Amino acid sequence: MPDLNPIVKQLDEMIRETFPELQYAVKWKKAYYGLPDLGWIIEMVAYDVSVNVVFLGGADLDSPPPLGDTDRSRYIKIKTLDEAQAPEMQKWIEQAGRVPGWK
Repeated sequence: MPDLNPIVKQLDEMIRETFPELQYAVKWKKAYYGLPDLGWIIEMVAYDVSVNVVFLGGADLDSPPPLGDTDRSRYIKIKTLDEAQAPEMQKWIEQAGRVPGWK
């Protein structure tokens, strides 16, 4: 998992910089990011070969992330730093701050 540390760090910085009033928590080795009015909006977890970024209101995003089809959450598997820095990742993060998450 050390190869994933730069990816996790990049994603964490992107999320924290996007939302000044961000709240966060860690439970069962999963990082949760939330906003006071919307609840938990993003979940991030590192596995052996990828980092999953789950948008808890992802079904409501314009052009939602490609994976997931239950409830409202959608996710993406990130395997490289280039994928983490892709423009669509920043767009999904920004949009997550405009849709209700999980309360």
